[in-house]
Amino acid sequence: MDFETVMQELEALGKERTKKMYLSNGAHEPLFGTATGAMKPMSKKIKINQPLAEELYSTGNYDAMYFAGIIADPKAMTAADFDRWMDAAYFYMLSDYVVAVTLSESDIAQEVADKWIVSGEELRMSAGWSSYCWLLGNRKDHEFAESKISNMLDLVKNTIHDSPERTKSAMNNFLYTVGISYLPLHEKAVETAKAVGLVEIKKEQKKSSYLNAQESIQKEIDRGRLGFKRKHVRC
Repeated sequence: MDFETVMQELEALGKERTKKMYLSNGAHEPLFGTATGAMKPMSKKIKINQPLAEELYSTGNYDAMYFAGIIADPKAMTAADFDRWMDAAYFYMLSDYVVAVTLSESDIAQEVADKWIVSGEELRMSAGWSSYCWLLGNRKDHEFAESKISNMLDLVKNTIHDSPERTKSAMNNFLYTVGISYLPLHEKAVETAKAVGLVEIKKEQKKSSYLNAQESIQKEIDRGRLGFKRKHVRC
């Protein structure tokens, strides 16, 4: 399938209701409103195609950018490529669910995510923390330096309440993910979550929402999901 065919197919799959939902979450035109599940048959046909992924991602069309993440070849992408993708990720559904997910399947995931975490830019920081969530929820515990993850927990404890809103959300998710999916630091994650307490996420023209990592960890423990790992990161 070539670029034109994919764009036509994505447009045909678009639904007004889905489009409204994406727009309310921060997406902007151009977009079709294609549900991610509806993209599966097409992704099965194409499998992995980095040149096509690059072409789709550069359109600025949200649905095309999302689909680009599904068919990208993370191992063929350099740090500069990921930075370029990040530059175009204008809201959290792209930074955390397209770029971070794609990065987490690459061999340079940790080094790129580390740079993003200290970048001082809301969505880059958010993508960096999110990459670790995808990594920890998928890769074996021994692939991570325990001291490094421990230091990251300290960083969350000391800075989460003063961080930008999307970054706060990703940091809270990191706390939760370490608590469930990274057994060596399960107890420290629980203690850190307790110390952090409620995290307020302020929203424009909407009421604030509150996140509670300690409660979320406990719910998963009650379900018997301690040590949970995903088989695949990308759908």
